[in-house]
Amino acid sequence: INGKHIAIRKPSKDDSGENQIKQLQEQGKTVVIIEVDKKQIGLIALSDTLKDESKDAVSKLHARNIKVIMLTGDNYLAASYIAKLAGIDEVIAEVMPHEKRGKIKELQDGGAIVAMVGDGINDAPALVQADVGIAMGTGTDLAIESAGITLLGGDVSKIAKAIKLSHITMRGIKQNLFWAFIFNVVGIPLAAGLFYPIFGWLLNPAFAGLAMALSSVSVVSNSLRIKATKL
Repeated sequence: INGKHIAIRKPSKDDSGENQIKQLQEQGKTVVIIEVDKKQIGLIALSDTLKDESKDAVSKLHARNIKVIMLTGDNYLAASYIAKLAGIDEVIAEVMPHEKRGKIKELQDGGAIVAMVGDGINDAPALVQADVGIAMGTGTDLAIESAGITLLGGDVSKIAKAIKLSHITMRGIKQNLFWAFIFNVVGIPLAAGLFYPIFGWLLNPAFAGLAMALSSVSVVSNSLRIKATKL
């Protein structure tokens, strides 16, 4: 600009004023250095604000024995400050966008089942790699397309609700399979006359039809119970 070389960059260990930069980072601020002709003329300190519901969301995940990890490209000190406020267990910081997918793979290779929550274009590969990708409805279209679950709005407290709903749904599926199979396991041999030579039992076709109808009704009714569940 006007013959001068302007640089806007992230800090390095060789920068002057390192103590001031470190102090700002420890306060949860991301520091940007401004240089003119390789001479530092100032700093810009940017800070994220913790959403009111974030701490409660992390607490609810902990109640389900879920470990919470922050995966970010931000400086470790700044990320650790925010993580401490939210009660997050572990911080993996200074990760480049293309490295996020690899970090998810490392966790999976260690035996972890990983749910990734993200909202940006850079998060898309990691959302695909995770066992469950969760996108925020306020995020980019690419993140939403890459995820298996999309939470409407930007409320992170819905993460715990989504996990609870998935557990309730899976429990309902297992119950439905049990009732569907038990009706057939008992009804088919009875209708086929397998018990007749021993006990003299036969199943009237009218009762067989009623039993099949009751099987369907029980499965549908059990599924509809989910609508009444409070998350």
